[in-house]
Amino acid sequence: MRARFDRKFKKNLEKAPANIQQAFQNRLDLFLNNPSHPLLRNHALKGVYQNYRSISVTGDWRAIFKFIDEEETVIFIQLGTHSQLYK
Repeated sequence: MRARFDRKFKKNLEKAPANIQQAFQNRLDLFLNNPSHPLLRNHALKGVYQNYRSISVTGDWRAIFKFIDEEETVIFIQLGTHSQLYK
């Protein structure tokens, strides 16, 4: 599986604290090897983010993504805390 990153996601990642950046990298490695791993809490979203999915980066931080071709490539579009993303 390959991952791509939207410009907005990259900006959010750059602004995130160093521990969140590292946590995301760890979760991304896990995700690319096993997108269904229980630590990720990978799930479909509703509402504004319908047709997207979310993984847990930490207890409060989430990364939102979408499969773009037969589950071989994903694009991450948003990174933030639960309250930032789902207000």
